[in-house]
Order: sequence, then C-alpha cells, then structure tokens
Amino acid sequence: MRIMNAIIKLTVFLTLLAGCSAVAAAVANDSPYHFGFKKSRNGLPASIDEEGFKEVLSKHGAIFMADSSKKELYLTFDNGYENGYTAKILDVLKEKGVPAVFFVTGHYVQTQSELMQRMVREGHLIGNHSWSHPDMTQISDDRIVNELNRVKEQVSLLTEQKEMNLLRPPRGIFSDRSLAVSRKLGYTNVFWSIAYVDWDVKQQRGWKYAHDKVVSQLHPGAIILLHSISKDNADAMGSIIDAAKEQGYEFKRLDQRQS
Repeated sequence: MRIMNAIIKLTVFLTLLAGCSAVAAAVANDSPYHFGFKKSRNGLPASIDEEGFKEVLSKHGAIFMADSSKKELYLTFDNGYENGYTAKILDVLKEKGVPAVFFVTGHYVQTQSELMQRMVREGHLIGNHSWSHPDMTQISDDRIVNELNRVKEQVSLLTEQKEMNLLRPPRGIFSDRSLAVSRKLGYTNVFWSIAYVDWDVKQQRGWKYAHDKVVSQLHPGAIILLHSISKDNADAMGSIIDAAKEQGYEFKRLDQRQS
C-alpha cells in the first residue's frame, strides 16, 4: 500500500511538473515584439513595414491605423492611474463633440468608477488595458484570460457598458500567442500610428509641445495614443482638436472605423 501511495504521489507530481514545464516552454518560445512604427511626415500614413511584425498583426486582426484614404482620426487614451486631468479632457471632448476610447487597468477600475461612468454616459468607449499591466508574453494563457476578464466584468458592473472588445496590450508588448489568446476572447488588439513620450509626468514641457507633437503627425486613418496623466495633453486637447478639424479631419470612435 505504501508503495502504491508513493507511486500515485510521484505520478501526480510528475504530471504537475510536466504541466508547469509546458507553460514555461510555451512562454519561453513565444517571441515577444515591442510595437514601434515609422512616424507620419507631411500627412503621409505611418508605417510598420520595416518593424518585422506586420504579418503577425494582420494574422490576428490587430490594428494600428484605419482607412488611410479617409480623413478620419481615432482618439485613444491609456488610463493606468488617475493624475487629476481626465475630467478636464472629458470636458474638452464634450465641448468639441469628439469621441474617444479609454483603455483602463484594474487599478483605474478600482479607484475611478465615477470617471468611467462619465466616459460611458458621454458617449465614449472603455477598452481593456489588462488588470495588472503585465507583459502578456511572459504569462500563461489562463492568466491572460483572467487579466482581461477581470477588467471587462468590473467595468460591466460599474458602468452601463456591458460589452468590451478593444484591447491595448500593456507597454505595446505582444506575441503571436498573446494576440491569438485575446482574439479568441473576441478582442481586437489596438496599437497606434501617432504617439509621443507623454507618459513621464516629470517631463512635461507645456501645451504647445504636446500640440506640435501630435499635429505634426496627423494623417488619414490615424489612431492617436495619448496618456491622460499628462498635463500637457489636457492643456493642449482643445487646440489639437481644432487644428485637426481645420485640416479637414473628422474624429470618430474606433468601433466606427472602416479599415
């Protein structure tokens, strides 16, 4: 009996070890990509042709811009935490009649229910930025599912938005596997074709700097990535929108895109 029990325990241990090894092997062999792009110049479309991951994005229906033949822009914000500027940004968006997508983390969900309710109430979308902002390529499939489900479920409980199908991978890190897992859950992975270093709250340079960085990159079909923790962005939001409209651009919500 003792020998039999020992054999059973050893079998269970080896099974668990094999499972852990399989997960570790899958993660280790899953080559990560860090999203990057060639910036737009003179209104020409941004490009990922030389980045080495274009086929991977296409394979899984991920996007970084929309239809480059239409003068349409798509405004998105990453909301990892609140720094006191989102309400001002929402004020400007409401005044200008511009929709946006706010990609939120678990921390934001837990601390900013009123702002999220306002986002939905005023016609914006809330997207998924994961619960704990991990590198998706370094965690198991099950944890990816958990990270995304927690955000979706809590947003559904706290706001009138009951569906969620837009995802921005934390830090723009992704892989064939992470895109496949999230797509199976019904998500479109959303990257960007306009961005600048706006997330460092200690390196704010004034509204004009933010304005110039964004407006100089405008191009048809652009998905604009901004961080709502930036004072510069909040101060420049109105002028960015006005400048874009003066150039003939129309702002649309990502679920209205044609690509």
